[in-house]
Amino acid sequence: MNRTLILLLVLLILAGAVRFLAGRFAFYLGLSSLRLPIVLFGLLLLFVISGVIPLSNHLSRWAHGVYCTASVLMGVLWYLFLSALVVELFRWGFSLSPRAALTMTLLLTSVVLGWGFLAGNLLRTSRITCRMPGLAREVRIMHASDLHLGHFRGKSFLEKILRRAAAEKVEALFITGDLFDGRWQLREEVFRTLERSPVPVVFVEGNHERYTGASEIKKRLREAGVKVLENEVMEWNGIQVVGLNYLRAGKGTKDLHARSQGPTMKEVLARLPLDPSRPSILLHHAPVAPDLVVQHGIDLYLAGHTHGGQFFLFTLVAAAAHPYNKGVHDHRGMCVYVSQGAGTFGPPLRVGTRSEVAVITLVPGENNDREPHKKTRS
Repeated sequence: MNRTLILLLVLLILAGAVRFLAGRFAFYLGLSSLRLPIVLFGLLLLFVISGVIPLSNHLSRWAHGVYCTASVLMGVLWYLFLSALVVELFRWGFSLSPRAALTMTLLLTSVVLGWGFLAGNLLRTSRITCRMPGLAREVRIMHASDLHLGHFRGKSFLEKILRRAAAEKVEALFITGDLFDGRWQLREEVFRTLERSPVPVVFVEGNHERYTGASEIKKRLREAGVKVLENEVMEWNGIQVVGLNYLRAGKGTKDLHARSQGPTMKEVLARLPLDPSRPSILLHHAPVAPDLVVQHGIDLYLAGHTHGGQFFLFTLVAAAAHPYNKGVHDHRGMCVYVSQGAGTFGPPLRVGTRSEVAVITLVPGENNDREPHKKTRS
């Protein structure tokens, strides 16, 4: 399905959602015509669409305010729609007055949004253990992805992650893309925070770096002392660390966010000086092509991008689109860890997912001894 068809499908779904909400609120409020609610919900939806994507890179105060308002409204409208749908299904079995239906819809929306905004701003720590053949000693690292420093998160959020890395006594922090989301936080104070990082930081790009300005971001990260990997391998603590740009898996493969031109993962991995008999970690923004990656002897594949879907129902879409959507998986002896993301895109809202960083303990031994993913709160 090409992008035009996807866009048309999305527009049809949005038009249907506006019509549904207009009909429900006309019923709730006893309106004889749908004209006013259709215009109202249509304008609100138009405000969301025009406020989120076009304004993400703007630096003015008014654009910042519009972006934040539109993003929050995105979450409100989504769960208002789902709540009205649930109440409508409930009405099939039980008789409800318009006033009772309106009360239930607003109450359900408020409860879900309250929980969702709390979950979206509560950073948790997940812990896993990965056994690596040939590793000389135990090594602890932290993995963070999708911080989305931008209109909702900035210096203080980054400092929180760096403090947690120090408290966990990890030897490095690996960031697999989408560190920034728009230009709002491309500020000296953010890069100075990275200069003062208590642990070494290694970074590979995500799709949002490209939207924001990947060349500038990478240059400023290097100046701040961050190790930026671009389709290369570095030696670290006896481990081969491979860092890839956000690439398509191979020629002919489809990815809405990766560049359609240029090298592929298959081409880059084939030319890198990798020794499959030695311990290795691969950093790539999206969790694609595990069959390809495991052929190169990679022991640990770190990725993000999916957000786990971030909030229901998109959690189901993300699970369908990515075989490894979140958490830790064993792929033919290779440990695959997909972060749900430390930050969020759009509204700072999560329903059915968690904002997380991961502390990963690498221990000598065979991969088939790997311990399962452990969820903890910090």
